[in-house]
Amino acid sequence: MHHPEENPWQIVSEKDVYDNQWIGLTEYQVINPSGNPGIYGKVRFKNTAIGVLPLDEEMNTYLVGQYRFPLSQYSWEIPEGGGPLGTSPLDSAKRELLEETGLKAGSWTELQRMHLSNSVSDELCIIYLARELKQFEAEPEDTEQLVIKKIPFEEAYRMVTDGSITDAITVAAILRLRVMILENEL
Repeated sequence: MHHPEENPWQIVSEKDVYDNQWIGLTEYQVINPSGNPGIYGKVRFKNTAIGVLPLDEEMNTYLVGQYRFPLSQYSWEIPEGGGPLGTSPLDSAKRELLEETGLKAGSWTELQRMHLSNSVSDELCIIYLARELKQFEAEPEDTEQLVIKKIPFEEAYRMVTDGSITDAITVAAILRLRVMILENEL
């Protein structure tokens, strides 16, 4: 009997089947935990996913709206993006916040670390709370067509609970901050 934390999968062979500057896809021939042969595909991310929940002194936050190609739909999200592996996630968070909203923050707190789609990918996400906000000029990337809206945090929370916001990073950030507010940890 395997200990629950030991890897029950045996890799027979592996083949890289796709690679670009953001992701790589490897197909593995495996012996699965029940002892049978099978395949497994793994998406390797070349960036750490970064989320930033900006919160001003009046308890307003900022959401970024954009059309998401993989979903074929519009999405409201906190400012988010990626930071190259091996670089400072906090520096990446500062860059993303400025690029997408034009905001700089005087105070940064790590809110949450989580793995996204861990059944098929190794993508790690780090979410930060940004406070003491000052407005500068936004610098969006050429692939981004963004709409920024400043709303009360409670409205963002309602958007999560009514299903208007479905982005996993945003949902986790807003629910985590809501718990912190309820437990007087802010």
